[in-house]
Amino acid sequence: MAALVAENFRFLSLFFKSKDVMIFNGLVALGTVGSEELFSVVAFNCPCSPARNYIYGLAAIGVPALALFLIGVIWNNHTWNLVAECHKRGTKNFSAAATFLLFGSIMGRAAVAPVTWSVISLLRGEAYICALSEFVRPSSLDKFPAEYGAEVLARFPCKDVPANLTKFRDEVTRRLRYESQLFGWLLIGIVAVLVFLTKCLKHCCSPLSYRQEAYWAQYRSNEDKLFRRTAEVHSRILAATNVKQFFGFVALDKEEKELVQEFPVEGVQPSPQWNAITGVYIYRENKGFPLYSRLHKWAKGVEGNGPSPEGHEMLFLAS
Repeated sequence: MAALVAENFRFLSLFFKSKDVMIFNGLVALGTVGSEELFSVVAFNCPCSPARNYIYGLAAIGVPALALFLIGVIWNNHTWNLVAECHKRGTKNFSAAATFLLFGSIMGRAAVAPVTWSVISLLRGEAYICALSEFVRPSSLDKFPAEYGAEVLARFPCKDVPANLTKFRDEVTRRLRYESQLFGWLLIGIVAVLVFLTKCLKHCCSPLSYRQEAYWAQYRSNEDKLFRRTAEVHSRILAATNVKQFFGFVALDKEEKELVQEFPVEGVQPSPQWNAITGVYIYRENKGFPLYSRLHKWAKGVEGNGPSPEGHEMLFLAS
């Protein structure tokens, strides 16, 4: 039981894998800020009409945030690794904690852009003012004329109001902007606390030392770069071979001719090999030696994800 609990806690290392992720998240956030500013200047135009303001204001905050979230999920490699894992092997190799934290990692990284969008929108306040101006109670405004109601309040964001209501418009705008910015700062604080706690738990629960974890991150990065580069060359040479077989010759530039001569390609990798190196990776130690990726595990001839009697294995997800 204790071993199972310890194993599940080790999955907390899933959420953040390296400083590269933090840098990437920062770039995503900066890009989102620029996009939100551009949207506010170019596209945002409050209808200033009862019932429409609320829908338009919420849509201006929520719909782009939802789109950015879905884009983040699509761009995350974990998403497609999880799809491949479920398709090829199912989730029998994962505990409930592992599955939950894998989804948490995907959702957490995908949330960077939508949270940034929401924060900037709230700090600017235009969408919030547009959405809620009509719901301000006239009785909360000192000496507000009784003949005016929600229809006039809904026009406050557009500044198209009678001259005798200008001071009330300024007060409503100031009040709603204060509420919007307050929610924005609270959201920033909540996210900062969550990131801090997650980082603390990750470092406290990881079974790897700091140096080994840094090495693992470097290995995964180098393996990915070399694999992509080699796959590009291999596919080009294979394509050249097939084109030559069809036409009798192939038009290659000088660099491609050198590649074909230097790296002869005999054939292609069978599907079982591709399946073996594709999917969610669970870090393992076999006979005390670490296995840093699915490719590493395949190269060493280790089969399966489950514990084997030949060596002690520590399980937690590669993030």
